[in-house]
Amino acid sequence: MNKVAVVSGSNKGIGYAIVRGLCKQFNGDVILTSRDESRGREAVSSLEKEGLHPKFHQLDIEDASSIEQLKEHLVQNYGGLDVLVNNAGFAFKQAATEPFSEQAEVTVRINYLGTLAVMKAMMPILRSGARVANVSSLAGSYAFQKCSKPLQSKLQAADTIDAVTDLMTCFVQSAKNNTLETEGWPSSAYGTSKLGLCMLSSIIQKHFDADSTRSDIIINACCPGHVDTQMTDHMGSKTIDEGAETPLLLALLPPNVSEPRGQFMTEGKIEDWMKYEFNF
Repeated sequence: MNKVAVVSGSNKGIGYAIVRGLCKQFNGDVILTSRDESRGREAVSSLEKEGLHPKFHQLDIEDASSIEQLKEHLVQNYGGLDVLVNNAGFAFKQAATEPFSEQAEVTVRINYLGTLAVMKAMMPILRSGARVANVSSLAGSYAFQKCSKPLQSKLQAADTIDAVTDLMTCFVQSAKNNTLETEGWPSSAYGTSKLGLCMLSSIIQKHFDADSTRSDIIINACCPGHVDTQMTDHMGSKTIDEGAETPLLLALLPPNVSEPRGQFMTEGKIEDWMKYEFNF
């Protein structure tokens, strides 16, 4: 059976550019996904005009049945999965009028819980040699550094998926209770959701490393940089293809590399996301 790569949230922006890059570099089928089927098929048609041949499958990372349908499609048609790029994400605009409690709940539900749902579904069907790239953000690093010292210690001690999920749930509840400051959380829904993704990547890598039935499965997180997309109100300095460079590097890592494994990359370099130095 052919190898296969899946990119979530890829009908536009960075995800679209990742699909473009995989179509050019990955030796197998590339599946472009989106919540809206018509937009997804339009994106496929656009790439076909460039001489590329992505496939399409609907995927809403908030919808368990949608995730399961994609999984069944992959098992039936490919017998597994070789590359997964978790790109789908959401951010409220700075001018958003929704209360922060709602922003926290929605953002964590999509960026963290939605991505986790996809990961949990796809982990059993990842083949030996598979690569997973979680599109996170340096906003996660910044959020971590804005947490109180006691909370940072709790975050660093979390060593299971459930522990990370519990912390993300605590953040949302803290936002609802209006106790962010007293509990040591930053007032960034997007950054905190991406902080959760950074934590997940290293924990799930340990799970793969302990799997005796499969080998050389690697998961990493990354920041694509400040990209000119709808999410950034087109304020980013990078093109979508430039933003796709680091996710593509992780998706196409050669066999048996020693690193990055369960790590974080930005600008093509491995960084300690907990200690990243911001130059504002």
